[in-house]
Amino acid sequence: MAGAARTVAIYSLGGTIAMTTDPATGGVVPALSAHDLLATVPGLDALGIDLRVHDFCRVPGASLTLDNLAALSEAINAMLEGGEVDGVVVTQGTDTIEETAFFLDLCHAHEAPVIVTGAMRNPTMAGSDGPGNLYAAVVAAADRKLRGTGCLIVMGDEVHAARHVRKSHTTSPAAFTSPGGGPLGSIAEDRVHLVGRLPDRPAPMRPLAQGARIGLYTVSLGDDGALLGRWADACDGLVVAAFGVGHVPQQLVDTLEQLAARIPVVLASRIGNGPVLTRTYGFAGSESDLIKRGLIPAGSLSPYQARLLLHQLIAQGTGRDAIAATFTTFAN
Repeated sequence: MAGAARTVAIYSLGGTIAMTTDPATGGVVPALSAHDLLATVPGLDALGIDLRVHDFCRVPGASLTLDNLAALSEAINAMLEGGEVDGVVVTQGTDTIEETAFFLDLCHAHEAPVIVTGAMRNPTMAGSDGPGNLYAAVVAAADRKLRGTGCLIVMGDEVHAARHVRKSHTTSPAAFTSPGGGPLGSIAEDRVHLVGRLPDRPAPMRPLAQGARIGLYTVSLGDDGALLGRWADACDGLVVAAFGVGHVPQQLVDTLEQLAARIPVVLASRIGNGPVLTRTYGFAGSESDLIKRGLIPAGSLSPYQARLLLHQLIAQGTGRDAIAATFTTFAN
């Protein structure tokens, strides 16, 4: 790459990208260190980028916790305070890569970009995508064009905003898409080529893992509300993954109104693509009816993103009106 030498920090969390076969079970498990991962990437040394390697943890993506993410965010922010690193790469399992990227984006307080990547095919498989994804992530983290962009995901030579990216397939190497507007750009010839606009980002939050228990309730056909009523004393906040643009069965309306009078209840869509509406439908259980009853629309956030944002807000002692105002910033 042209210009002055660049420095990128690598944090390895485990996941498919770091898995090898376990002789005891015959299945793959996280075992490779960050140094092991880097050793598998052809041409990385030729980039002339100084890599600072951190073995953060070695767990499947499904086993990452909010404690892990808060500690990772704090470690990244502390490293960037010194200004000696131009970018950061995080490798992890793709099961929770959307949530990690969104959490880190909420808490990122520096100009240097944070790039999250992983693999859909583990290193024992033909066509393993881990080395290529890691190479592209390092290129992205070192590229000056991505300064001030917060946290991004790089998979399959595409650059995706943490706000918009979704894992849309269980096994395909092309699993990661941004259905709301497409990728921000691509990686080619060791450079980032931007084609999209980065969404606005709110002021960074403190990375908190404790202080709130947030429920996620998915509405389904024939739901009579009996199970929903049991959430009343189980959480400090609730996200409802509703039908379509924010609709629920009429049988759930009274229970949701009672819950919203006690705790913040956020109305998201289980679709994962497109916004929750606010004033189009008017029947009992419609989006406008639920908002009048005290539910907070999630805008374009997925239920999983809404849960993380609500957790951070409640853990920091944010009041209901301020919570609603913050979610309004995610309307687009």
